[in-house]
Amino acid sequence: MSDEIPPDKPKRRERYKGTHPKKFHQKYKELNPEKYATDVEKVKSRGMTPVGTHIPICVNEIIDILKPQPGMVLVDATLGYGGHSEALLKKILPQGKLFAFDQDPVERSKTEERLRKKVTEWGEREDCLDVGAINFSESWNYLRQKSVGKVDGVLADLGLSSMQIDTPERGFSFKVDAPLDLRMNTSLGVPARDCWDDFEMDELEELLRENADEPRARQMAEQLLKDKPQTTVQLGESVRSVMKKTSRKIQEDEGDTPIRRVFQALRIYVNEEFTVLEKFLLDLPHFVKTGGRIAILTFHSGEDRRVKKSFQQGFRNGVYSAISEDPIRPSFEEQNHNPRSKSAKLRWAQRA
Repeated sequence: MSDEIPPDKPKRRERYKGTHPKKFHQKYKELNPEKYATDVEKVKSRGMTPVGTHIPICVNEIIDILKPQPGMVLVDATLGYGGHSEALLKKILPQGKLFAFDQDPVERSKTEERLRKKVTEWGEREDCLDVGAINFSESWNYLRQKSVGKVDGVLADLGLSSMQIDTPERGFSFKVDAPLDLRMNTSLGVPARDCWDDFEMDELEELLRENADEPRARQMAEQLLKDKPQTTVQLGESVRSVMKKTSRKIQEDEGDTPIRRVFQALRIYVNEEFTVLEKFLLDLPHFVKTGGRIAILTFHSGEDRRVKKSFQQGFRNGVYSAISEDPIRPSFEEQNHNPRSKSAKLRWAQRA
């Protein structure tokens, strides 16, 4: 009798010691969607984002703003998982072209491969998609090097990619221990764990306030400079040691939010995110044609404040003919379906 498993017999689920899985890939089976398709659907049905994927935010609202039409030339300045890019490509083909940029060497190649498969499936020409390995602040320079005139529309989604959060070795999450890195592009800059000696107390306190609206910035700064955490878990422990000095109610109400705020503040510092955003906002009018539209998704007050002020100043100076008076927020349905969208704000401007 053959010992081979019949091809139609389902494979046994992966076994592990104890009552609960301990390894990351065992706890989050949706990282392998082909093998665990049922698990992925279960996660989605609970209104959660499957680990290792990214649900694009405000897609319909962005389409309404940019009004993509066949033949247009558009820019997705922050490619990420490619959800927005795919939606825009569908609208501007067959004659249009999309330029998409991302500095993350790991995720960029994966996303480009997925999008090019889509283009082939649609029977479209290969050059309808141009993917650039750059930070979005270099959008204008990239287009000039490609001898591209002004484009019809630009999208920038400033949120952290879910794939970066869900990949432990990138050091973006405190859920799994890993070296504290936080760089979008690990070939550039200095990891967060090597930055502690660069900070004065007042400087780190201000950084925590400006980059993450941290209400206990002084206490956090003192603890971080004392501990100088080298891993993601150590950073979480430093923050928790500060929170233990607060009331039980505050600890219960805030949960892990203070840890997320500190991670955010350090990530913004390590990647110089405000600096590159300000350069991008200054360059925008130079490569968007008259009547062209811009949509920018932000995820915290520091980003939104800069986008708002830039659009308002451009409107006063006649650079933009119209801007959004108030930010557009994801619908309640979208927030329930995708909890990571809750902090998103969408602003738009139209080139004069």
